[in-house]
Amino acid sequence: MSNLDWVKGGVLAAALVCVTGFAHAQAAGGSIYTCIDRNGRKLTADRPIPECLDREQRELGPTGIVRRQIGPSLTEQERAAAEVQRRKEDEERSRQVEERRRERVLTARYPDKAAHDVERAAAIAMVDDVTATAEKRIAELREQRKAFDSEMEFYKKDPNKAPMTLRRRIAENEDSIAEQRKFLAGQDQEKRRVHQRFDTELAQLRKLWDAQRAPVTGADAVPAAAATR
Repeated sequence: MSNLDWVKGGVLAAALVCVTGFAHAQAAGGSIYTCIDRNGRKLTADRPIPECLDREQRELGPTGIVRRQIGPSLTEQERAAAEVQRRKEDEERSRQVEERRRERVLTARYPDKAAHDVERAAAIAMVDDVTATAEKRIAELREQRKAFDSEMEFYKKDPNKAPMTLRRRIAENEDSIAEQRKFLAGQDQEKRRVHQRFDTELAQLRKLWDAQRAPVTGADAVPAAAATR
C-alpha cells in the first residue's frame, strides 16, 4: 500500500470518528464538544475536553449548529487566585452574618438606654466593691504600721538595735501597702476601660435603635413580609 493510500485511509478514519460522534450525539440528543489543542489537533468529544481547558471550545448541537463557545478555562494560577478570592468573600459573608447576629443579641439585651445604663452601673459597682476592699486593706495595714512604729520608739536612738522580726514586719507592711496601691491604680484603669466599652457599645446601640424605629419602606417591606411567612 502506497503512502497516499495510508493518508487517504487516515482521513477516512478520522471522518468516520467525527460522523460516529455526531451520530451518537443525535441519538442521545446531547452535545458535541470540539476544539484545536495546543499541538494543532482538532479534538471532538461528548463532554468538555480536558486538553483544551486553556483555550476556547465549541459546543455543537446534534445538527452540528454551534450552541455556545466555552472558555478558555482558568489556568492553575488563576484558579488558585480565584479560590483565594472566593475564600475571602466567604469569610466576609460569615463575618457579616456573625455581626448581624451579634447586633440582634445586643438589641435584645439592651432594648433601650435605661437597660444599658443599669448594666453599666452594675459593672462599675463591681469595680468599686473591689476598690473598696483594697482601700480597707490599706487602712488595716496603716493601723498595723502605727503599732510597729510605736515599738520602734524604743530604738529611736539606734534603729539597728531593733529586733530583726520587727524590722521584717515593717518591710512586709510597706511592701503590702505598695502592692495594694498598685492594685488600686489598676482598678482605676479598669473603671476607665468599663466606661469606654459601654460608651462604644452605646454608640452602636443608638444606630441600631434608630434603625429599628425607622419606618419600613416599600422595598424593605417585601423581604420582611416574606420572612414572616
